[in-house]
Amino acid sequence: MASARDLVRALLALGKDGYSFLVVPGGGPMADLVREIYSRGDLSDEAAHWMAILAMEQYAHFLADGTGATLTSEIRRPQGDAASLQILLAYRALLQDDSGLGHTWDYTSDAVAALAAAQLSAPMIKATDVDGIFFEGELRAELPAKSLLDCESCIDQGTIRLLLGPLKAMSIWVLNGADEKRFIEALKKGEGGTIVTG
Repeated sequence: MASARDLVRALLALGKDGYSFLVVPGGGPMADLVREIYSRGDLSDEAAHWMAILAMEQYAHFLADGTGATLTSEIRRPQGDAASLQILLAYRALLQDDSGLGHTWDYTSDAVAALAAAQLSAPMIKATDVDGIFFEGELRAELPAKSLLDCESCIDQGTIRLLLGPLKAMSIWVLNGADEKRFIEALKKGEGGTIVTG
C-alpha cells in the first residue's frame, strides 16, 4: 500500500506516451481480514469469495483516491477523459459474469486480472513486491506455468491452472511495483521480472 498510489500516478503519466491500463487491484489488507475470518471457520467458500472480491473493490477506491485515476465497473479498455488508466471495481464487474473463477482461495485477484486480460486480448502485468519468480534458487526471466503448479509463488494456483487450460495462449509478466521508477523503466525497455507462459 505504501507505494501503490505512486505507481498509479506513474502509470497515469504514461498516457502521454500512448500507454493505457486497466488496473485490477488486489484485495490488500481487506482481503487478509476475510482470510482470517475464513480460517476461523466462520465463513463458507461462497461468502469468502464474494467478500474477497468486495475487498478488491475497496482497494480500488484506495488506489483512485488522490491519484486522478477513475473507476470503472466494466472490463474494457480505458475510455473517455481518463483514457490512459482506469481501475476496475471488480465486485460490480463480476456480478455480471464470474465464469472461469473458482470460489476458493486458489483464485485471487491474479485470476480476475488474467481473465480480464484474456477478454481484452491485452497483455497482463502483475505488479507485486518481488523482482520476479525465484525457482530452484534463482530468479528466472521466463518460466512455464506447469513448473509452478502446486508450488507457492506470487501467482495464485487458480491462475496457474487457467494458464494451463483455457488461457494457455497468454503469459503473465511479473514485475516489482514497489519502486515506480524501476517499474516504468522495465516496462518501457521490456526487461526484468519473470514472464510466466501458458
